[in-house]
Amino acid sequence: MTIFTNTRVVDVVEGVAKPLGAVRVGEDGKISEIAEATSFAKRGISDEVIDLDGRFLFPGLISCHTHLSVVFPFSLTDPHENPAVTAYRSAQRASDALLSGVTTIRSVHEQNQADLMLRKAFAAGWMKSPRIFGAGRAISTPDGHGRGSACSYAKDFEGFYQAALDELNAGADHIKIFITGGLAHAGESPDVPEMSDDEIRGVVKAATEHDTYVVAHAGESKAIQQALRLGVRSFEHGYVMDQETVDQMAAKDVFYSPTLCVTRSESWMRAKGFEEPSIQNALKASERHLASVKLAIKANIKMTNGTDYPPGDLVDGVPAALHELFLMHEAGLSTLKSLQSITSMAAKLIKQENFLGQIREGFAGDFIATKGNPLDDPQHLREIDLVVQSGEVIRNSL
Repeated sequence: MTIFTNTRVVDVVEGVAKPLGAVRVGEDGKISEIAEATSFAKRGISDEVIDLDGRFLFPGLISCHTHLSVVFPFSLTDPHENPAVTAYRSAQRASDALLSGVTTIRSVHEQNQADLMLRKAFAAGWMKSPRIFGAGRAISTPDGHGRGSACSYAKDFEGFYQAALDELNAGADHIKIFITGGLAHAGESPDVPEMSDDEIRGVVKAATEHDTYVVAHAGESKAIQQALRLGVRSFEHGYVMDQETVDQMAAKDVFYSPTLCVTRSESWMRAKGFEEPSIQNALKASERHLASVKLAIKANIKMTNGTDYPPGDLVDGVPAALHELFLMHEAGLSTLKSLQSITSMAAKLIKQENFLGQIREGFAGDFIATKGNPLDDPQHLREIDLVVQSGEVIRNSL
């Protein structure tokens, strides 16, 4: 057991930082008690003590649109890659994410179902990793946005239904589909729908039968409205959205990960060797993307933080997950909602709102520590001094 003392716990639901106190995490990795700083010593409790010297204790970060196995540039992806190679690459990205403060991820496509394999290794104690809620392989039409990315490929209702069942039976927590084109390839456009009603129905049926949901790569309004009508629960990107669409999204109470960093990370893309068409596609979509996100913010859609990149990769000096948070905040999302997008709201999306995303008794002992109060300014998250997962200190620079 460990006691983290002399700390101000940040309540991301109420938007307040509590007075100096202490948090005790039990052997099961859950928070057993939150009390006054001197409470445990007065009772003669002699657990290991870590003094945070007045720092703010913030919930562990949750990244909701993650790819650990992705290869840059995309054209170097080998669909026949040995799964061991995929796993090694993914494990390194997972480690980077955890060290940056991301204690939980939602993966939305991994080659060779690497997310599901890493989740098993993490559960067995063989590696340090964020908790993983995985999709296995995303499902794409043969000539759709997922072509060349080692996805699962399908056609018609039965094909998509069976492909979704295959991922769910392998252990997927949710199903990812591509309902439009994107920005990755030369000549590709996010304005082009890629799935029929029957194909979307097939995936939604499989997910519903397994008490889970469908997440959609979604570039434009018409396809988003189609997917809303057919029961898709989670949307990514939204490069080109109009008022009618964001109003429908709000009315349906769905989740939206804007992934602003996709169109606002040119220096990172060039450093990673992205091909020029991919870079230019992103830059050309940038202003439309930002305008769409601003509409979504005003419509009060439930926003979650997702990067589309490995969340621990540094973009302009900060982990991609934080780069995204800062972009969402700059776009007009309130400070509290920006912080909730990577904590409590993210936990709701992955159906872990009673275990993750907050510092509360009975919740996982996942948190980070900062000198400044993120409620005053999210930029204080640039300097994380401590990363803890299930009560275990992952990184300590106090």
